This record gives sequence, C-alpha cells and structure tokens, in this order.
Amino acid sequence: MIRYKFSKKQDQEFTATLRSRVNAYFQDNGINRDANSTMVVKSICLFAWYLTPYFILIFSGITSMPILISLWIVMGLGKAFIGTAIMHDSLHGSYSKSKKVNFWMGLSAMLIGVDSLIWKIQHNVIHHTYTNIEHTDEDILPRIVFRFSRNQPKMWFHRFQHIYAPLFYCVPLLEWLTTKDFLKAFDYRKMRLIKPGKEFRTELLGIIARKFFYYIFFVAVPMIVIPIPAWITLVMILISSGVTGIMLAMIFQTAHVVPSAAFFEIEGEEVDHSWSAHQLLTTCNYGMNDKILSWLVGGLNFQVEHHLFPDICHVHYPQIAPIVQQTTKEFGLPYYAVDTFGDAVASHFHMLKELGRNQEYAGQPAYFVAKA
Repeated sequence: MIRYKFSKKQDQEFTATLRSRVNAYFQDNGINRDANSTMVVKSICLFAWYLTPYFILIFSGITSMPILISLWIVMGLGKAFIGTAIMHDSLHGSYSKSKKVNFWMGLSAMLIGVDSLIWKIQHNVIHHTYTNIEHTDEDILPRIVFRFSRNQPKMWFHRFQHIYAPLFYCVPLLEWLTTKDFLKAFDYRKMRLIKPGKEFRTELLGIIARKFFYYIFFVAVPMIVIPIPAWITLVMILISSGVTGIMLAMIFQTAHVVPSAAFFEIEGEEVDHSWSAHQLLTTCNYGMNDKILSWLVGGLNFQVEHHLFPDICHVHYPQIAPIVQQTTKEFGLPYYAVDTFGDAVASHFHMLKELGRNQEYAGQPAYFVAKA
C-alpha cells in the first residue's frame, strides 16, 4: 500500500481556523466532545432493538413464518444501526475519553460478527486517510463487479450495475462474517499494519474466538432452538444479514460514491492538496435536517464533519456543521450536501448507471452548500 503524503502548504490556514472554531464551540459552551446522555440513551435503545427480537426468537417458541422473518429483519436493521451509531464511534475512540469505555463499547463489533482491529485498519487508517484514492481506499475497490469511478476499467456488464447493485451489496457483510477478517489479517501483516509474530498470532486467535462467539449465539443457537427446520432459520439469518448489508451500503456509499465526490488516481506519493481539502472534495452529506435519520445512522449523514473530526462523537455533528459551512465558504472550499437520504440514494444509483454506460463520466456537483 502506498502511503500518500498530503500537502503541508495548502489550506493550512483553513485547517487551523476550522479546528480553532470547533474547539472554541466546545470550550465556550462547556460541552464535552464525547458521548452525552443522549448517546447513552441511544445506545441502550439500539442494543434493545437488536437483542430483544433475538430473545423473542429464542424463548418464545413462535413458528409463524411472517412473524419470524419480521423479527429477523428487525434484527438486521438493529445490527446496522449498532454498527453505525455505537461500534463506529467506539472504534474511532470518540465514544468516551476513557479507553476502557471505548473498548467495552467496541465489543459491540462481536454482536455484528466483524473483528474490531481489522475494521479499524480498513476504516480508520486506510479509508479515512486515503478517501477515494484508487488502489488504496478499499471502500471503492471495484472487484470487477462494480465500476465506481472513471479511473476504473469498464466492462460490458457494468451497464447493469445499477440494477444488480442491491444484490451484491448484501455480500460485503457476509464476507466480514466468514472469510474477510482472516484474509485481511494476512494482508495487513504483509503491509506491516499488523506486526508479524506475537501481535499477528494474538489477532488471529482473537478473530477465531470472536467468530466462534458469533456463530454459536447468532447462528447455531437459533438453528437449534427455534422450532422450525434449521435450513429455514439459516435462510432467515442470511436475509437478516442481507438487510444489514444493504442498509450499511446505502449509508456509506451515498457519502462517497456520488456525482459530487472526487476520485483520485495519483502517480507517485505526493498529493497536491491538504488532507482537510481532500476530505471535502471526496465526501457528501445528506438529510442534514432529518433528525430521525441522524439518530438511526449515527450522524453519518454528516459525513463531512465526521471525516474532518472523527474524534468527536456523532451527536455533536449537527451543531458543528454550521461552523464547517461558514469556514469552507470563507476559504472558498467545497461543502457538498443533498437535501434528503432519498436524494443521496438516487444520485448514487444514477452515478452507477452513468459509469456503466459512459467511459468518461466524471459526475457533477449534486448540491454545493456554502452558507453560514
């Protein structure tokens, strides 16, 4: 993996000004940058959302197929929102100042079936540093099936990618649940993102133990206990995971794989703009006035604020967004956003459609926000 170097000369006044203003907001208002009571209540609600259907499935003896599949779908949504609202903040270290609290809340990754260290390397280290940089940001790797930017080769079947995308968006989570954590552990060892030797062996054993926990409690137990044929329960589990996968894809893809977002294929190791400017160029917000959406997706509709301040708990993003908007306006930098989540989803699929048909499709700003 190439470790690109962002410019330390460009946009430094913008970065300093923005950080100073955001810091002043918290200091002047006596507000902690970490989780507050709202976040604690949200965490309790989301754990209940995910685990209550699970215990009903295990202990109720229900055999009605419509009720069972409904419970699994509710669990699938709960799993997605635990991932975006609880696991995401804790693994960024923004849930609490306490490393112990972040650690314990980060164990929510076990409930989802993903490994916390592998997730942190792929998301925190690689994606957040090298957002939308070809061959480096793993979130936009085409894997042949998709063409996410004009820098990627176009195949004949890409003309249908906007149609088959929902089906394939189920796959990433199933990969996480089965092979991905193991394969990435070996990849990251080669990249020296996981140290060979004791650290690697400890991580590998940890992955095995955590997968064992997930498969025992969330696969084996339901298949054994729920009084219907085990294969039907397994199908329902796969449907539940598919619901989680599609929801997560829509939350994240609509922030970076949209017409306004820039994609970079860089020769060498030097990037000719700053890291802060790079986050603005490659990220788009959506549904900023939708409080219910913000609550459910862990504030990730404020992706601009999240990418600029991943160390701040997401409950504060709506309050610091006007500061970011004002500062980008003053320094002539972009701040991309669309009005609703539906607009974001539509723009994402429009982009997939155009990239599948047009070799040189480059996209265009969906909506430029530069207001106080």
